[in-house]
Amino acid sequence: MRVCGPAATIAPGGPVFYRSRVKRTETPRVKVCCIASLEEARRAVAAGADAIGLVSEMPSGPGVIDEGRIADIAAAVPAGVETWLLTSRQSALDIVDQHGQVRTTGIQIVDELAPGAYQVLRGLLPGVRLVQVVHVTGPESFDEAVAVAPLVDALLLDSGSRRLPIKELGGTGRVHDWSISRRIREAVEAPVWLAGGLRPGNVVSALEEVGPFGLDVCTGVRVNGRLDSPTLEAFMRAAGRD
Repeated sequence: MRVCGPAATIAPGGPVFYRSRVKRTETPRVKVCCIASLEEARRAVAAGADAIGLVSEMPSGPGVIDEGRIADIAAAVPAGVETWLLTSRQSALDIVDQHGQVRTTGIQIVDELAPGAYQVLRGLLPGVRLVQVVHVTGPESFDEAVAVAPLVDALLLDSGSRRLPIKELGGTGRVHDWSISRRIREAVEAPVWLAGGLRPGNVVSALEEVGPFGLDVCTGVRVNGRLDSPTLEAFMRAAGRD
């Protein structure tokens, strides 16, 4: 259950995230997304990842794996590293059912939910972290982020679009307007994770311009579609995590 103010929320086996207004972060958390196998999960953990992302069925984008593999990977990740299910489902009960199959410590909601859905998720999945993706497409994304922030444990600012005929809900490899992301980070109490086109060469700029609580990387640490340990290690060094 979310706790407002200076108290903390703790997901099973995960680190503490505080709900008081989150200041600029000098040393960010790092989530490695699009994990496709136990071997990739091990590489991410060895590099120092605080969380890994496991992508279920999506209308587009990389990294999709079936729920059986998600469950196997989530069960094998050591305590202290969070596992986030990326779901494109929009019904709270459908998300609860899916989570029951995979048992991750958190759920990353990549599309918008109906009114009241977050309250249902809170009631049925106590202790599971809820992270809402906001796709930063323009100034209107600021209002969306501010409205949803009190309902979740964290926001993740990405570069997709729900308005396209085939929705883009992550893994685009594009950088969005970081000035909007910075405004969001300064306005909300929920921790803000930054995603979208991050790679070793722009991590320092991302930290300087946005100051996010965490960084979320997928395509920027992959070579020929596979997680590349040297590139991930370079990303971690650039983020000050070596």
